[in-house]
Amino acid sequence: MSRVCQVTGKSVQRGHNVSHSNIKTKREFEPNLRTKKFWLEDENRWITLKVSAAGIRTINKNGLKAVLDKAQANGLISIY
Repeated sequence: MSRVCQVTGKSVQRGHNVSHSNIKTKREFEPNLRTKKFWLEDENRWITLKVSAAGIRTINKNGLKAVLDKAQANGLISIY
């Protein structure tokens, strides 16, 4: 599970490169992941998450604690 967002669950998708002659070769679409440290105010500590750009926007919109609780309920992260 190295290329999976810990907030949204986005992972690698597979598809095709399609040439001008319509020859298809396999390829991967990787999520836009960043390793980022967030300050968890409730516990007075930093936590490091591997999150996508969409996950960072979700944290900015809803708050870190709410996003972590929802991700834990969905099974995306264990005890943070």
